[in-house]
Amino acid sequence: MKFVDEATILVVAGNGGNGCVSFRREKYIPKGGPDGGDGGDGGNVYLIADENLNTLIDFYFKKVFYAQHGKNGGSKNCRGKSGEDIFVKVPLGTRVIDYDNNEILGDMIDHNQKLKVSNGGWHGLGNYRFKSSTNRSPYQKTSGTKGEKRTLYLKLMLLADVGVLGLPNAGKSTFVRSISAAKPKVANYPFTTLIPTLGVVNIDNKKFTIADIPGLIEGAAHGVGLGIRFLKHLERCKLLLHLVDISNINNETDLIKDINVVIIELKKYNDDLFNKPRWLVFNKIDLINEKKIQLRIEEIINYLNWKDRFYLISSFTKKGVKNLCGDLISYIKLQGEQEQN
Repeated sequence: MKFVDEATILVVAGNGGNGCVSFRREKYIPKGGPDGGDGGDGGNVYLIADENLNTLIDFYFKKVFYAQHGKNGGSKNCRGKSGEDIFVKVPLGTRVIDYDNNEILGDMIDHNQKLKVSNGGWHGLGNYRFKSSTNRSPYQKTSGTKGEKRTLYLKLMLLADVGVLGLPNAGKSTFVRSISAAKPKVANYPFTTLIPTLGVVNIDNKKFTIADIPGLIEGAAHGVGLGIRFLKHLERCKLLLHLVDISNINNETDLIKDINVVIIELKKYNDDLFNKPRWLVFNKIDLINEKKIQLRIEEIINYLNWKDRFYLISSFTKKGVKNLCGDLISYIKLQGEQEQN
């Protein structure tokens, strides 16, 4: 199935039904009083989150959604039937934005979560409502109001605890495959990963989710390569892992430049993502002489003035991976406890 993470749709709530003008007409009562009933309310439009969906592709084929109109009122004070609501399913992680004013209407992050996005019209009143001591035979009624019409911009953002980013071929997909059941494509060429991938890591019955996105390159903020359109999938992560291919450690200048490319592109995207906790993960240590690693890494860390954690791993041999995952579980647990407090 094609991965689609943005869509624009039109939702139209139902109109309210009109009130009725009617007078009671029965045998022996030729001039009865008013008995025109109210109309029914128009149906509302709701979005509902569904954990079984993982793409917005359905909205490429259907872009307009209508709720049912309310029925008109009838005689004998019969109220018109209200229009049925419509429920539009969206994937978990969908952010709902009003297209016209850019207002965020809600984030769909829980299964079966409902969000009303368009209000149905109010019912019209029948002439029975206008009867008074001074007006025994009113011909007044009101019409139902129009249902709300709204254009929505839907933006799917993956729900993951940990996000993985880095340059193409840094080993992100291999890392995700090595610790989870996710199977992103792996090959020895840039941009193997073309869409975000979500995996679940389970270690000793302790779980966390991890997201892998296509690699960033210099100029991504201006649309070079695959651009930065997938960075939004990291916005809800508690922690970012910045994977670095260490196999070129003999050229420290290039390695530092590669690290800074990703840092600069994050900064250009937005400050919130740039300021998220971020750990440096030096990958592919199986490809170099271990004696050279420690000294060079310390030089790089000092040059970057890196204050957060850093790790040395091999996704291929899994060296250092268990220690990293253990620290991730501890960190995510701590963050969860702090959020509850």
